[in-house]
Amino acid sequence: MAITVSLVALFGLVLFFLLRSKTLGAGSAFIAVMFGFFLASTGASKPITTLTASLIETVSNL
Repeated sequence: MAITVSLVALFGLVLFFLLRSKTLGAGSAFIAVMFGFFLASTGASKPITTLTASLIETVSNL
């Protein structure tokens, strides 16, 4: 768990700087995929899934 959370933080930080500098390429895609992969294995996956489902339901009801 501790390794997963630290990898999420690391990949999230790298992804933040890549997006901020508008650097696009294979490396950015890899960082984004790894961030998502490790984020999905943390305790944050349930609230993110719930939030996404709520947003989709709200938009579809507009």
